Amino acid sequence: MAVSPGKLTLALAATMLDNILSLLWLLICVLAIAALAYLFTKYVAGRNGGLLGAGGGTAHFKVLARLSLGRDQSLVLVRAGERYLLLGAAPSGVTLTAELTPEEAKALYQPPSDQPPPPSFAEALRTVLKQKKPR
Repeated sequence: MAVSPGKLTLALAATMLDNILSLLWLLICVLAIAALAYLFTKYVAGRNGGLLGAGGGTAHFKVLARLSLGRDQSLVLVRAGERYLLLGAAPSGVTLTAELTPEEAKALYQPPSDQPPPPSFAEALRTVLKQKKPR
């Protein structure tokens, strides 16, 4: 059975339209994921460091800095009232490593003044996209 050229052209056009729609859907999904990642990092950064760095707290008790030492192990710098405590946190429990003076504690959790702040998610994404070479 012979296929007419008109039916063949129509089938080819339908296939091309399906491919274009699939490509557009993929592009929309990638853009949505990038937007959600950006919004999530803004949300986390807005919570005084949140999950990525120092945690929240109250005026009298606050986690100032956290350093991961390995799987489920970290050092945590905590301000409790006027005291600064360096704690070791592990699955087995929390232990007091040292009590620091306010000057020592500030030296640990404040970045050096000559060091620029880390870039925002948008700035980092722009930098990576500029480095990407076109094909």
